[in-house]
Amino acid sequence: MDDLESCRLCEWRCGADRLRRERGVCRVGRAEVAATMCSGSLASYIVTLLGCCYRCLHCNAYRISQYPDPGWHYAGYVPAAALVADARERIAAYRGPRIRTLGFTGGDPIIHLPYIEEVASEVKRQGLDLGIGISTGGFATEAAMERIVGLCRTITLEIKAWSDPVHRALTGAPVGPVLRNAEYLVREGRDRIRVFRTVVIPGMTDRQVGRIAVFIASLDPGVSYRLIGFRPNNVLYYHPGPSREVMEHLCSVCREAGLEDVAWSGYYPETVPDEVAARAAGLTAAYGGEAQAALTAAYAAACGCPTHPRDCGACLLRDRCPATLREPWRGR
Repeated sequence: MDDLESCRLCEWRCGADRLRRERGVCRVGRAEVAATMCSGSLASYIVTLLGCCYRCLHCNAYRISQYPDPGWHYAGYVPAAALVADARERIAAYRGPRIRTLGFTGGDPIIHLPYIEEVASEVKRQGLDLGIGISTGGFATEAAMERIVGLCRTITLEIKAWSDPVHRALTGAPVGPVLRNAEYLVREGRDRIRVFRTVVIPGMTDRQVGRIAVFIASLDPGVSYRLIGFRPNNVLYYHPGPSREVMEHLCSVCREAGLEDVAWSGYYPETVPDEVAARAAGLTAAYGGEAQAALTAAYAAACGCPTHPRDCGACLLRDRCPATLREPWRGR
């Protein structure tokens, strides 16, 4: 943990003694855990750490990334041995796809790199067959990025914008280190790249995507690139999200730039989706002819809710409700 005595893990290079409660841009000291979970879609045991070196206006986890300022309280510091032991127990009880990595997200976990390295050592000591994964905005120093590439089995890197003015306006930080680290990752850790990604914010980052695609293609056209539809959050709570047409168009732009593996998730329709409208028509009788009730229930039905009129007390699926745990921005 000597790195934290004069911290230079991210490109702010604050030199703060985080072990003595000095605060740099990230505002945090030792690593603190916000939450953990098994993710079947990522085949990973996810550890969410508090704090971030960015101040993103669109952050959908701002109570985590901007900790401790929001005033929320979380699990706090968890010794590496305890974290890995808990992961072992929960993975053993998990009934989904095989968990292959112990993945760190945030905030941005690069500011807690020494803790992640300690956890990686503990994974080996306890004999778990798990690689280390990290999801980052890429604002690490060159030395920290070298350590990340040497440590991780999988790396997701988010390029939030191409131009420095847009990146600074959105995150409060320059983009140069991110692009430098993306290039380093392709050159020195190509087999570790899970995806590069960008959140598409209409009027802000949508016109950045083409330039980012050209940049990635110049490094390696086979790198996977994912476009994530912005969902209103934080400072941009009242800013609109992208339409399906916008997301499809931007994927075409990326392919025209030379990228071979491009996909998107998340969009915001301006009208009721056709599937939901059709289900609403079929549910009108069940709701006593009330069109408003039928439309409301149609969204639950589209997710798999089987009981109409809705009656959670009588539903056989109440222990595994498909209608209340869906995260639609992850799919189309």
